[in-house]
Amino acid sequence: MVVSLTKEEMQDVVSIEDIILANEEALKIYSEGGAVIPLRLNVNVEANNGQSLYMPGYAKNSEIEALGAKIVTVYPDNPKKYNVPAVPATMILQNPKTGEVSCIMDGAYLTQLRTGALSGLASKYLAREDSSVLLQVGVGGQAETQVDAVLSVRDIKKVYVSCRSLEKALEFSKFMEEKYKNKVEFIAVDDANKHVAEADIITLVTTSNEAVIDGELVKEGTHINSVGSYTPIMQETPVEVLKKSSKIYFDTYEGVIEESGDVIIPIKNGEFSKENITGEIGELLLGKKKARENDSEITWFKTTGSAVLDIVAGEVIYRKYKEKNNK
Repeated sequence: MVVSLTKEEMQDVVSIEDIILANEEALKIYSEGGAVIPLRLNVNVEANNGQSLYMPGYAKNSEIEALGAKIVTVYPDNPKKYNVPAVPATMILQNPKTGEVSCIMDGAYLTQLRTGALSGLASKYLAREDSSVLLQVGVGGQAETQVDAVLSVRDIKKVYVSCRSLEKALEFSKFMEEKYKNKVEFIAVDDANKHVAEADIITLVTTSNEAVIDGELVKEGTHINSVGSYTPIMQETPVEVLKKSSKIYFDTYEGVIEESGDVIIPIKNGEFSKENITGEIGELLLGKKKARENDSEITWFKTTGSAVLDIVAGEVIYRKYKEKNNK
C-alpha cells in the first residue's frame, strides 16, 4: 500500500534534529560517490505559463538506501486563477529493492525541512560553540526552519530579523517568539547592517541579485549560511565574505559552481578563485576536511540543494512514520 503523508503527519513524526542527521548521511553518501543524481528535467508547459521540474535520485550507504523523485512545478498564475500555490511540490519515494512506489509526501514542506536543516548542519560544525546571536535575513517560506535548525545546534539568545518589509519582519518575529515561548528574543530590524557586527551566525535566505549585507562589517569568528542565490544572476552574499572566509564549504561542489551567482559572478569578475574553496561539507563529515579550527576564523557555507537531500530525508520521514504507526 502506498502511504500518503501531509505536512501535519510529517511534523508529527520528525524533528528538525532528525533532518539534520538525515542531511549528514545524504551529504556523506554524495561526497563518497554513493549517489546517482541525474540532472533535473525541466518540462516547459507554455500553454499554461508553467514549468514542471523532475528531480530523481538514488543513494545508498551502510545506514540507509533511498530511491525517488521530487516533482516541483512553477505556475506563477496559480494563486490568481485557481487560488492554489504557485510552486506546489510532491515527493515520491520508491522501494529501492523492488522499484515500487512506497510513499507520496508534501514536497514543499520536505524542501523547507531539508533546506533549513542544512544551515543547522553547517552551523553545528562551523559556527563557534559560544555563538549566541543570529542575524536572519529573509522571512519567506524557508525562514522558520532555517531559524529552528540553527537554534537546535547553538544556544542562541537573540535573533535579529531583517527583510525588505519591516512589517513582515515584525510579523515573523512575533510568530517565532510565541513559538519559542519567549525563551529566545526576536527583534525585527529595518537595517540588517546595524547588527552584522554583533552577529555570531548570519543566515541569508533571499532571492536578491545583489548583496544584502555589508561584508566589511562581518567580525572575526562569524559563520555565514548562504541559502538563496540559487541561479547564476542572484548574488545575496557580498564578495567580501568570500575573501575573508578561511573555510568555504558547499553542499555539492557541482551544484554551487554551476548554479549560484554568489560564486559564479565573483569568479567571472576575477574577485574569487576556485582554489579558495575548502570542499563539500560531506568531506568534512567524512573526516577528509577540517571544521573550524579557532574562534577567529570566518566560515562560509553555500547551498543550492540536491535531490540526494530530498530522497534521504524523505526516506527517514517515511521510516519514522511506519515505526510510530506500526506499519
